[in-house]
Parts: sequence; structure tokens; C-alpha cells
Amino acid sequence: MQLKELASLIVGSRITGAEETEITGIQTDSRKVKPGDLFICLPGTAQDGHEYAGQAITQGAAALVAERPLDIAAPVLYIKDSRTAMAIISDHFYGYPSHEMKVIGVTGTNGKTTTTFIIDKILSDYGQITGLLGTIGMRIGDKTYPTQNTTPDAADLQAAFRRMRDVGTGYCIMEVSSHALAMGRVKGCRFRTALFTNLTQDHLDYHQTMDRYLAAKGLFFSRLGNEYSPHESDRKYAVLNVDDPASAELAAMTSAQVVTYGIHQEADVRASGIQFTSAGTSFMLSTFCGDVPVHLKLIGKFNVYNALGAVAATLLEGVPLQQVKNSLEEMEIVQGRMEPVNEGQNFLVLVDYAHSPDGLENALKTISEFVEGRVITVFGCGGDRDRGKRPLMGEIAARYSDFVFMTSDNPRSEDPERILDDIEPGLLKAGLASSEYSKIADRKEAIYQAIEMARPNDVVLIAGKGHETYQIINGTVLHFDDREVAREAIRGLNRD
Repeated sequence: MQLKELASLIVGSRITGAEETEITGIQTDSRKVKPGDLFICLPGTAQDGHEYAGQAITQGAAALVAERPLDIAAPVLYIKDSRTAMAIISDHFYGYPSHEMKVIGVTGTNGKTTTTFIIDKILSDYGQITGLLGTIGMRIGDKTYPTQNTTPDAADLQAAFRRMRDVGTGYCIMEVSSHALAMGRVKGCRFRTALFTNLTQDHLDYHQTMDRYLAAKGLFFSRLGNEYSPHESDRKYAVLNVDDPASAELAAMTSAQVVTYGIHQEADVRASGIQFTSAGTSFMLSTFCGDVPVHLKLIGKFNVYNALGAVAATLLEGVPLQQVKNSLEEMEIVQGRMEPVNEGQNFLVLVDYAHSPDGLENALKTISEFVEGRVITVFGCGGDRDRGKRPLMGEIAARYSDFVFMTSDNPRSEDPERILDDIEPGLLKAGLASSEYSKIADRKEAIYQAIEMARPNDVVLIAGKGHETYQIINGTVLHFDDREVAREAIRGLNRD
């Protein structure tokens, strides 16, 4: 594809250099550029792609996209907004792949990963060829790949869509983060359904206020199809958690048909008679297609919400209710989401990704529904991120726990002890005595001490990292897996 064809898509663009330059790929990371690629210079505060234009040319870039003048001997396509241009160019270059399949996007503070996995399970069991994209990784066909962000940049996203279509994918189920919406990563994507889980405090280091955070989520629904069609395959749906107050505002933003789910309010898809145990959750599922009892292996009220959202999205795709029920009941626990670590011990160890106040409260509330002994919580807060949530998470941990270990959770460039000092006032506010908590910056040591403290019927919750297999300390990425460490600690007990 020639550079001038891409330029013709963008109003006010201009080319310096050869307009007929052939483009064979698109890149935003100069280290990944291959001969023939178009390198898009993305502006940023930490890194500015314009500063890496020379490296991209050295790597073999055929041309560049830039917002400001570059002193470089290569064709350059000048535009006003690199991120919007990237979305437009990538969508065209890869042949508008989201138009060739149904894309179901899930957004919200918590529950995105599990909800996408449940939707994928139901549709796959129904015989659909699916692709999955989110925090844990990307699956295309029978292969999985790691992802750097929950939602990739537009160039990588459109390339992923094309690869999915090339192997016959009919549905892509993906997580759509607030960062992705604010940064235009999903511009140009044709979504069939936009699903909202919940909105609670997180990412305020980026969005600054909850109103701006909601506004970012709102972009997803306001962009969701403004036209109606007699053809069922062209219809758009907004699936909203009616129990979350933000849903009313999101419903007002969209032209799509709204389908609601919930527990406490009347909804199109609703759960009642919920019963919790350490082995799973049971409830009566009432839908616009009928009612059935459901027994989930997943534990907790928040997983009921995740299941309800997935039910609504898949019933809209024509999956029979009995098939939906069967898939729900076969659904296994998702990596790092209330995942048990079992080495034959007489207490329960759960690893969960909860890293926001609401996420931590959901996990601990769930445990409180079935715990027979004490609750011992290990958690921390990420460095270089929203400091305001630290005392809030401390207060929540103290309220639901018998003992709390404050520890590191990706401190990044911050002093781990300072992060713990930010958390501590929340524990004190909740009335936790100094004998009921401990500050241990070494996460491995904190996990070991928590497991050594556990007695029969206790529950140890290790929160914050879930499926992650690394720690970022002073800019260095170190291997670290909560599940591995917990297993080592339990086996050490068994040897004693």
C-alpha cells in the first residue's frame, strides 16, 4: 500500500518525500521496526516517538508519520493528531477487520477479565470461533500471546483483529480500558456490544477525577452505533449493570439498545436467592428468555455480576438459555481471580488481582460469607499510581480482616516504605491495633509470614497481583508469582 493512499484518508495531511513509497507494516515502537514499515511518532510525556525517528529509519522504516517537523531524509506524512491518524491508517491498512466479525467489548473498573472469559466460554461451547484480548493476554486461534496493555494501541489492535479474521474468528471478546478510550486506541473499531461492569475509584493518577474517569468510560457508549438496522447482525447493544449508579448516565449517552443486568434492582437479567460457599455460588437466574437455577464454581457476589453480564451479552447472540447455564456451570476459575492455592493444607489460600478499593472489598466480602476461622490479608498498592486509594484500601483491609500484612505491589520508582506509610492511616482509622497488622516491604516474606500464621479453617487472601508474574522495583522487572511463593511457603509448612 502506498503512502499517498494512507494520506488521502486524513484531512489536512501532507507528505514530504516520495508519495509512492510502499508501506508493508505499521509500528509505533522503533525497536520493532522492520524494513518497509511505517513508523508512527506518538507524542508522550515519558517518551516522545519523534525522538526515535532516526532509530526507526536505521531499522528500515520506509516512511514516518509525525505531528511536528523532522530533519530526516525519509518520506514523512505530517498530520495534526498522531493517535487519531494511527487509528485511521491502521484500520484501513488491515482492511477494516472489525467489520468482518462481531466484537464484544467489556469496560469497567473491576470484572473485565472474568466477564470476557465467561463470554468466550459460552460462545465457544456454542460452536463459535472466538478470539480473546485483555489483561491476561491475547488468544488467536489456538495460540496465546502476551499483551503489554489491557487494550493495545490501534496499530497492534487492528493487526490482531486481522490475524483473528484470517483464522476464521467470528467473535472477538475484549477488555476495553479507560486509558484505551481516553487515548483513542479503539477509535475505528466496530463494536457489536459494549458491556459495563462497574465504576469505582482507580486510575485517578491518570484521570484525576471520578467525573473524568466516567467520561472516559462514556466514550465507549456514546460512540456505539448511532444508526438502526432491520438486520439483526447490524444491531448494537449496551449491556449495563443497573445496580451501579453510573449506568444511568451511560444509558443516556448511547443510541444502542440497552439491556440491563443486576441483583438488587429490576433488570432484564437478574440473580436472586444467592448462596455462597467456599466451593462456589448458587442462584436463580431470571432472564428475558426464561428462568433457570445456576451453580457456579466461581465464588463471590462480584462473580455473580460477571456471570450476569456475560449471560446478557450471549443471550443477545442467540445462545439458548440452557446452553448458557451449562457453560456457566462448567466455567473454571480464571487465573489470579480468587484462585485457590492448594497443597493439602487445612486452611484456604486465595490469590486475587484486586488492586483497587472496590476490588479488595469485593474479595474480602466474599470471604466473609463463608469463612469459619480468621481472615489474614496480604496486600499493597502500586508505586507511581493513585496515592488517594492507599488509605482507603488500608481501611477496607482492616475492616474485614483479623490480621493484615501490608507489603509491596510493584513499587516501581517509589520507596516501598513510603507506600506502606500511605496505607497505614486507613488501618488506624478502622481501629486496627498495632498488634493486628504488620508492615513488611518484602512481598515474599509477607506471604511466608501470613501462611505461617494460618490455622485450620483460616483464609489467607493474597491480593493485588493475581496472574502477574513480576515485580517492578526501582525500574527493574523481577520474576515474582504470588501463587508460586504461596506454594513454596505451604510446602515448607508441610515439611516441618
